[in-house]
Amino acid sequence: MSITQKPAPAGHSAEDTGHHDSHDLARFGYAQELKRALGVYSSFAVAFSYISPSTGIFTLYFLGFGLAGPAFFWSWPIVIVGQLIVGLNFAELSSHFPVAGSVYQWTKYLAGKNFAWFTGWIYLFAGVLTVCAVDVTIPIVIIPLLNGLNVGINLTNNTSTQITIAVITLISTTALNIFGVRLVAIVNNTGVVFEILGMVVFAFVLIIFFAHQSPAVLLNGHQLTVNAPPYGGSPAGVFLAAMMMSLFVVFGFDTASTLAEETKNPRREAPRAVLAAIIGAAIIGATFLFATIIAIPGDVDKYASDTAAGAVAPPVSIIQQMPGWAAELYLFVVAAAIYVCCLAIQTSTIRLAFGMSRDGKLPLSRYYNKVSSSLHTPIGVCLLVGVLAAIPLLYYSGAGTVAIAATGMIYLSYFLCNIAVLRARLKGWPTEKVPFKLGS
Repeated sequence: MSITQKPAPAGHSAEDTGHHDSHDLARFGYAQELKRALGVYSSFAVAFSYISPSTGIFTLYFLGFGLAGPAFFWSWPIVIVGQLIVGLNFAELSSHFPVAGSVYQWTKYLAGKNFAWFTGWIYLFAGVLTVCAVDVTIPIVIIPLLNGLNVGINLTNNTSTQITIAVITLISTTALNIFGVRLVAIVNNTGVVFEILGMVVFAFVLIIFFAHQSPAVLLNGHQLTVNAPPYGGSPAGVFLAAMMMSLFVVFGFDTASTLAEETKNPRREAPRAVLAAIIGAAIIGATFLFATIIAIPGDVDKYASDTAAGAVAPPVSIIQQMPGWAAELYLFVVAAAIYVCCLAIQTSTIRLAFGMSRDGKLPLSRYYNKVSSSLHTPIGVCLLVGVLAAIPLLYYSGAGTVAIAATGMIYLSYFLCNIAVLRARLKGWPTEKVPFKLGS
């Protein structure tokens, strides 16, 4: 694996780079319509925000901990290793094909238009479901946050309240996406700083001041045995089900490539952003999971059983051990991180839908695939994705249901993409030299 780059010629400027990127895009048959406004940090930030450890952990913590107890922690490094291998593959693909659409575009150039159409549709539905899943995660944090401020707000945690908050979130992220990638990048870059600093600082606060368990608790597999009967009596089956939380968190790192047409020097920067997002999420997520498990009060096995029964709602219930102001601040940081995650996922899904509609792979695409000359965004596609993401709310039965459905479809599209890559490699691909490549 290596990253190489030719020395910049004398007089090389940002304008020269922009012309080169536009010329490079033209090789794929596309004109430069979207605005290239993302640097390497913004590219990393949008991929990291899509993964957003805090978001996925808050969505399905109850599932992982309720099924496997503290032992579900070990699902995290297992998933990280697997996704890092996938990420290396995707990093090379992003260097070869710096075009909006990631998985759809990669399979198109490696396996043909029909295979790409099928894969792209699966990934589009997965993206729409993921937008919805994260939108309905916001209420998990917002409701206790607002109720705890003691300012006369007392929201009832029921389905109608959750849907209302989710719809407000969806409308606002759709509006931000319409007004351009530069605005999205500003919000996203700020949110990533909040998430990284907030998650790490508060995790160490939990470890130092609110630790009730020893690190050995991570080896406690009691719940794996207790919950084994429905899984054929196998603790391994329970662990695999609990792994769904980690699987739901660690995807979306291809977003750095999805926004390739808005990234400066994407052949070099997108691969770096893909891998940096996975590694950053791995560290932040492991730290947060460790801290929350160590901070569980009392009998861990009883807490896991209570979690499965819905009597407690970790990690919020764990965080609320802290003084009121500290818990509220922590929930605010997490709420901001989840909101930015909503924004990043919707941005990525919009670019995927734009790439497919531009190729005529979506119904009636000629009516909404145009890019605004003033905002440099595909306004029609932004609205389309917003409407599609709202549809699952009509049948909403809980964040976990939507999240699990989205996860299954995401991994199916990733699997199909990797099949296309394997097939292409067996036929001698790659032959073109690019800044990032696997092997010599």
